[in-house]
Amino acid sequence: MTTGRVLHLFICGAGPAKHIQDLITLAHDDGWDVYCIATQSAVEHFLDTDSLAKLTHHPVRTTYRHADRTPTPPPDAVIVAPATYNTINKWAAGIADTYPLTQLAELTGLGVRIVVLPFVNRALARNQAFTQSIETLRQEGVRVLIGPGQFEPHPPRTGDTALKNYPWKLAIESA
Repeated sequence: MTTGRVLHLFICGAGPAKHIQDLITLAHDDGWDVYCIATQSAVEHFLDTDSLAKLTHHPVRTTYRHADRTPTPPPDAVIVAPATYNTINKWAAGIADTYPLTQLAELTGLGVRIVVLPFVNRALARNQAFTQSIETLRQEGVRVLIGPGQFEPHPPRTGDTALKNYPWKLAIESA
C-alpha cells in the first residue's frame, strides 16, 4: 500500500484490543498505511504482535527505536483505540512515562489530527478527573469520540457485552 497516508494507531490494554484487526482492516480499506504503537498492558494481555505485524507489514512499536532501526514515518492522522481511563488521564495531565504517552504528547503539540475512541464504563466516565481530561484534550484539538452517537460508556462489569457495539468505523471516518 503506497497511498502516502500514514496512520499511527495507538492501542491500549482494554477488551476491544482483542479485535484491533477490525480497525486495521477498515483503515486499509480506506487507504491508510497503519503503524501500531501499543501500551505494555495491550501487549501483555490482548495483542498478538506477530499477527499485527503481518497484517500491517510493520513491527508493533512499544518502546523507543534503536539507533540502527528505521524510524516510523510521521503520521497524517492518529487514532487511539481503545483508549483507556488511565491513558486518557495521564496524557491530559502531561505524564509521559511510557513511549506511547510520550509520542501522544508530542503529536498533540505538533497539531497532528488525533482521534480518541475511549473504552470505559459509566462509573469511570463520570469521574471528575476523567471528564476534565476529556475537556483538556479537546481544548488541545484532540477529537474524543464519547457521548451520544459516539462511544457510549457501558455499565460496570459489562465490557465484554459492550464489545459488539464498539464503533471502530466511527474512528476511521473521523480520522
